[in-house]
Amino acid sequence: MGKGDKKTKKGKISMGSHGNSRPRNAAKKAVAVTPKKEKAEAAPKAEKKAPAKKAAAKKA
Repeated sequence: MGKGDKKTKKGKISMGSHGNSRPRNAAKKAVAVTPKKEKAEAAPKAEKKAPAKKAAAKKA
């Protein structure tokens, strides 16, 4: 379990490799996840109609 052992951190450092015992990026801190509020069964939303197009003003 020294510099020649590929499975240890010390061995990976000496060989210049990465893996489970020596990841490339440091582990990020866990962020507290806030639970999403569950919505009560709401009535289905009414379909929205596109607004009526207004006639363009005529230039005199």
